[in-house]
Amino acid sequence: MATWAQDKVAIRPHAKIHKSVEIARLQVEAGACGLTVATIWEALALAEAEPDSILIANELIDPGKLDRLAEAARESQYLIAVDSEDGARALNRATAAAGSRVGVLIDIDVGMGRCGVRSIDEAIKLAATVQTLPALDLRGVMGYEGQVVTEPDRAVRAQQATDAMDILAGYIDALETAGFQIEIVSAGGTNTFDMTGAHARVTELQAGSYAVMDAWYATLTPTFRPALTVLARCISRQGDTAVLDCGTKAITVEYMKPRIPEGYGTIREVHEEHMLLDVSDADRPSLGEALELTIGYCGGTINLHDVYFVAEGEEVVDVWPIRARGPGRGPA
Repeated sequence: MATWAQDKVAIRPHAKIHKSVEIARLQVEAGACGLTVATIWEALALAEAEPDSILIANELIDPGKLDRLAEAARESQYLIAVDSEDGARALNRATAAAGSRVGVLIDIDVGMGRCGVRSIDEAIKLAATVQTLPALDLRGVMGYEGQVVTEPDRAVRAQQATDAMDILAGYIDALETAGFQIEIVSAGGTNTFDMTGAHARVTELQAGSYAVMDAWYATLTPTFRPALTVLARCISRQGDTAVLDCGTKAITVEYMKPRIPEGYGTIREVHEEHMLLDVSDADRPSLGEALELTIGYCGGTINLHDVYFVAEGEEVVDVWPIRARGPGRGPA
């Protein structure tokens, strides 16, 4: 990713996927301009990687979470997405009380229908409000084309990503015409990195899955190979059924079941504690055999675990804690 992005666009990788200080530090060392996270808890945990800044690509409205962000902003540089005037005022009250400042990106809906302002007039009004609030700095805009990233046809996905960024560019033009300076334009996912990242108005990519990758995204973006597996063991073999000690408490299967090695049959069902394989007499695994499952969806699976076992070939060379898991495993 760093090689591709060189001289094209900055990378602010989304660390909500890997949740690891060690991986985040490697990304920063490889040239990332900062980190992106989804929650204040991820931001607090991953600040240990010492990025230049952290973008919370989400709205915060809970007073306790705003207070934690305001406190953290005394020590580190934070950016945050905002899509309402009430949200901006709440953020300003917290940061002003803490004696800190945060940068704001106007969150713009470019077709996903989730967060983000829905009209240019709304964006201009929100930008004007942010500029009146003394503890906030208007830094730019954000528009995530999440509705595009799973389109299987690459040519269609590229056109849809361009269309979404053209919508975002229209907002930028209107904001600049209204007198607002737009320094940061943040967008992009792993499956659109070379589409969104090539758009003339995008300054930062916030793709995340590429760092560890999974079987689901690898079918769409084979540029990045899956590095993430879960180790399972065959605990029972009865007739044409092999049972692994790995179920939905260890992996998530909402988007895609894991990929198993060739010659190990096929996955029939995934229960809480078990995975059932259809096997023939010639198929592995044998009773007690361990095998690596390539995860279907990395983000949800990682959030179920406390550590990575880091391997080179067949040797485990390190153990990395998943610090930003759940409500925050990092420093209070």
